[in-house]
Formats: sequence, C-alpha cells, structure tokens
Amino acid sequence: MPFLISFRDLSPMKALNQDDPQIAGLIQNETRRIENTLDLIAAENHAPPSIMEALGSVFNTKTIEGYPGRRYHAGCIYADEVERLAMSRAKRLFQAEHVNVQPHSGTSANLAVFFSILNPGDKLLSMTLSHGGHLSHGHPASIAGKCFRVAHYGVNPETGRIDYEDVAKIAEDFRPKMIVAGASSYPRCIDYGKLAEVAVSVSACLLVDMAHISGLVAAGIIPSPVPHADFVTLTCYKTMMGGRGGVILCKDRYAKSIDRALFPGCQGTSPVNVIAAKAVIFKLAMEKEFETIQKRTVENAAVLAAVLAEKGYTILTGGTDTHQVIVDLSPVGMTGDTAETSLEQAGIILNKNVIPQDETHPGKVSGIRIGTAAVAARGMGVREMALIGDLLDRVIRNSNGPETLAAVRTYVSELCNRFPVYGNHDGGDAWH
Repeated sequence: MPFLISFRDLSPMKALNQDDPQIAGLIQNETRRIENTLDLIAAENHAPPSIMEALGSVFNTKTIEGYPGRRYHAGCIYADEVERLAMSRAKRLFQAEHVNVQPHSGTSANLAVFFSILNPGDKLLSMTLSHGGHLSHGHPASIAGKCFRVAHYGVNPETGRIDYEDVAKIAEDFRPKMIVAGASSYPRCIDYGKLAEVAVSVSACLLVDMAHISGLVAAGIIPSPVPHADFVTLTCYKTMMGGRGGVILCKDRYAKSIDRALFPGCQGTSPVNVIAAKAVIFKLAMEKEFETIQKRTVENAAVLAAVLAEKGYTILTGGTDTHQVIVDLSPVGMTGDTAETSLEQAGIILNKNVIPQDETHPGKVSGIRIGTAAVAARGMGVREMALIGDLLDRVIRNSNGPETLAAVRTYVSELCNRFPVYGNHDGGDAWH
C-alpha cells in the first residue's frame, strides 16, 4: 500500500541532524505543519515516501547531458536505464508516441515546446492569465511573452466557460502558429477536440498544458488531450502525486525537434534523481489505489463546490469537473488576500486567485482557488468536505474574530489527527 505510509515512518535524518541541525529542525517543523494543516492548494499534494527516497538517492550526484546511449559523460549505464524506464512508463500511462522526461519544470517543458517550432516574433494564442491561464503561456512578464507575439482568449462572462466559437474567431483573425490550451485556475474539462479543429483551421499546432490535471488524466477520470494535441506538457507533483519536474508528450514527428529544443536548447544536465522519481510515480499511477484517490479527488471537489454554493458563495462556472473550486469572494465583501491570511491562521492552506472580473481593477484579487487533491490523498471523502466547507465559511465570515479562528484551528487539528498524511484512516466522524 504505497500511498498509506506515514511521514513518521521516514528516516530520522541522522546525518542531517549531525551536519546541520538547523535545517533538520526546519524539515521537522515543516513535517509537523503538513500533518496538522489542511492543504487545499490546488498545485500541491502529498507524495508517497518512495518518491522521497528516489529524490534523496545517490542519483542526485550523477551528471548527465544528452539522452540515453548518447551522453556527454561516462558512467551513465544505470542513469540510462532510469530514464528509459521513465519514458516507457509515461508512454504506456498516457498512450503517447514520444516522451521527454528531462524538463526541470512545467515552464521548462512549455518553453521547449515553444522553441521546438516557433521563432522569435512568431504568433502564439493562449488563455489569458486572469481567466485561468498560466504565466508561462505568454504573459508579458514571462520569457514567452517577451519572445513571441501573443494574443489571448478568455471565458464567456456569463458562463465563466471557454467560448470555443470566440476562440475560433480570434484564431482566424490572429493566425497563430501555435495555440495553447490548459490552465492553472479553470475548473472545467476542456474540449480538446474543438481546439484541435480550430488549430487545424488556421494551420497551427496545439499544445495542451495539463500540469494540474495530469493525475486525473492518468487515472482515466477525465478525458485525455493526448489524442488531440501535437504536444502535451505536465508536471508530476500536483494531482500526479509525485516529485517535482516536467514532462513533454508529443507526436513522433516532433520527437527530434523536442529533444533538441530541450537539450541543448533550454537545459543542460538534468537531475537523474528527479527522473527516477518520475519513473516511480508513473508506475504507481497504474495501480488501482491511485485511481481510487483520483476519483475521490474529483468527488470531493464537486461536493465542496456544492456546499459553498449552498452557503451563498459564487462558484466560478457554477461548479467543477476537476480538483479545483474557484470562489469569487466579492459578494461577501472580502478579498482573496484577506481570506488566504485568515484561513492560514485557522490551519487551512489555500491561495488567493485572480478571477476574470479583476481584469478591470489592476492589483485586485477577488477570488480563492481551492484544490482537493491533498485531502483526498489523506483519505478524506465527501463527508469531510461538508465539514471543511463549513469551516471555510466560518473563517471567511468571521475573519476578524480570534475566537472563531482558534476554534476552527482546533477542529482542523482534530480532523488532521484522524487522517494523518498517508497514515491509516478510521474514517470516523471528526466532530459530532
């Protein structure tokens, strides 16, 4: 049962305690923080101890440049096996034609895709940041935004969902060389088939960034973009439940250009320990327990969205298909910043989030983004989501009340004790 081992069973860090007790202490403090707070950050999860062991292995010291069988350093016999395992498992898991497992991050993966077929000044069409897109998709502050001519599409102001006809019109006028789909704060499944049709109509390539939803896709809980997209990028530490680092999936015809764009184009040596952790999570993702956790993640998000809606909150798009719930707090007179701070004081960890209406008010953040992957990994289910929804509501409506924050913190601690990270869960009621 690889997902049900407590942090308490991890090594006691004897060498680190001796060499640097200050850092060892901070790691122990972070372990306690994780155990005693509810992690509702959509971009985080709890990784199995086997991932931690791979990340801390001797592969951390191995230098590689190039690809298996074609390295620029000797001594790569086992590093080559690790990378080949990671690639073959990812191909099988996602039904991909070609895989590159070397990207340091999701952003590195996206940049490699961009520079595999685009030249500086080429046109890129992507989802605008405030409507759910990602910084690396061509925001002016990113390197992609500085290198390419970028246009953006957004969501329908009435439904909060992508208007595919509008995307087609923008693409027809702008004539991009690449269209980017995928988002960091869009809670609905994307119709990749429709976007692929739009891309074909303007002779563009389609990149799908599924960093947030890759675990849900791997488990078959939501549709995969792989059959529709020329390129797919992902990260391994969100719903995927693994270590950090990015991955590129692509059609065979782009394999050579992707590999060249990643190395030597965007990166030098890639960490073998991180590639090993990727291989481990791809193996674990093929097991029934992983699928169960991913199903629970989506069920939990749907319940939490419904509970908050019943309490009068505005839920963007009216609900969710994934692990995310995006809440507009402006009707209750609170900013995302204030909610994030107050909730952290009560032991509930999430992040403030820009929403579409904030476009007209620079600097304003009216929303919060809630993710259910980490609590699902702890074994919490729909019953606990009702309790968490109630706790969220109590803090938001009483953010200036220290007694309320203290009481909620106590409830959170009790709930966390019943569902320790990867520990054995009795599934009982947290409170009566």
